[in-house]
Amino acid sequence: MAKYSRKSQEKVEKSMHEMHEGKLKSGRSGKKVTSPKQAIAIGLSEARKEGAKVPKKAAAKKTTTRKAAAKKAAPKKAAAKKTTAKKATAKRTTAKRTAAKKTAAKKTTAKRATAAKKTTHRKTSVKKSTAKKGATARKKTTRRRAMATA
Repeated sequence: MAKYSRKSQEKVEKSMHEMHEGKLKSGRSGKKVTSPKQAIAIGLSEARKEGAKVPKKAAAKKTTTRKAAAKKAAPKKAAAKKTTAKKATAKRTTAKRTAAKKTAAKKTTAKRATAAKKTTHRKTSVKKSTAKKGATARKKTTRRRAMATA
């Protein structure tokens, strides 16, 4: 007995063609679909909506089997806690270092910004004073020329 009906196969085929042509869009976000897996999922979803024979979606895997195995291995779990504690302290120290680096970086950028403001202020005041000096020097030279011609 076939797992998928002819109609569902046609839907998947159509969605794959649309994907290769670049016309297939995601229903939720409207973005272009580029993954073949996503195109197949869209085709199967459309087939389900139309009532074609398609197997049900796979249910989420249960994690109870892992918990049961962990309970049986109690001595190993205690050893694992020690290693995770070491990892946690290592993570904390690295987090502290990165936080310290970030704050230091913020301070240096703030210092640079204030220094830049001061230097621009100084530059503008220097420009103003040099402009005044240039104007007075021009006046003096014109006076000298006038005196020499007279």
